Amino acid sequence: MNLADLNKIARAMVAPGKGILAADESSGTIKKRFDAIGVESTEDNRRDYREMLFRSKDAMSKYISGVILYDETIWQKAKDGTPLVKLIEAAGSIPGIKVDEGTQALPGCPGELITVGLDRLAERLKKYYEQGARFAKWRAVIDVGNGIPSRTAIQTNAHALARYAALCQAAQIVPIVEPEVLMDGDHDIARCYEVTEAVLNETFQQLYVQRVALEGMVLKPNMAIAGKKSARKASVAEVAEQTVKLLKACVPSAVPGIAFLSGGQSDEEATAHLDAMHRIGGLPWGLTFSYGRALQAAPQKAWAGKADNVAAGQQAFTHRAEMNSLASKGEWKAELEKKAA
Repeated sequence: MNLADLNKIARAMVAPGKGILAADESSGTIKKRFDAIGVESTEDNRRDYREMLFRSKDAMSKYISGVILYDETIWQKAKDGTPLVKLIEAAGSIPGIKVDEGTQALPGCPGELITVGLDRLAERLKKYYEQGARFAKWRAVIDVGNGIPSRTAIQTNAHALARYAALCQAAQIVPIVEPEVLMDGDHDIARCYEVTEAVLNETFQQLYVQRVALEGMVLKPNMAIAGKKSARKASVAEVAEQTVKLLKACVPSAVPGIAFLSGGQSDEEATAHLDAMHRIGGLPWGLTFSYGRALQAAPQKAWAGKADNVAAGQQAFTHRAEMNSLASKGEWKAELEKKAA
């Protein structure tokens, strides 16, 4: 393992003003997104859509540091025969790959999940590296509810994340470590804080046990935020304050950067929260975005599967990428959204 090289890539992934595009939706998830805009989820349509994003020159070269790909996408070629990975590289962005294989029920823990995919991961990573991937992603899902998460769910998911991260670094690939505490419940921000703190502490404990070099990884956490069904919604300032406090308490400064997931927030909420954190300042690591839906909902709607709408789709993507770039420097203003609209 060459840690200097891993650190260089990790730093580039969280470079000031740039963030990561999560374009790694599973076949099931992208079908849901396409159903919503009336587009059939065929291999060609999925390719055309993602090619549109990767050819958005301004967005990709100015605001996007890396792209998380799905297994199907990393092997695909654009309409003109250029490998999609090459389009990403040509824009000065880093190709990455989602390597987990989804979730299964966790035995003995009703309503809780464990992420799978460690079997043969070492072999898969070797092939992904040869194809151009320089970072990877593994998502653990922690639900909040009555009597959950259990200690079992937190520990087993943190252990799997750490095993994955160690395998990545051995393959000279930067691991994005993503322990997501879901915002689906009716819990308030204090409960989210408490659960996320337990999850992050366990995750870093397991990373230490598995001898993962913190300088060669990126953390992709949720924000401290109330559940969607909570009676009390936290303000932008409160989300920012609590999230910064939480991360400073749990994340060692050796980690080069933190790239948030949007986790069901609206486009503008995800942007406003990131911006408010930067305005607090005094952050020991790079802090940016690794958004999927919050970067793609607008371009999907504008594109709607029509070749004539490619320019409109690219414009919508560039706008969202620029807004999040500004937020990642604490320079975003709500008026900029209205101006674009």
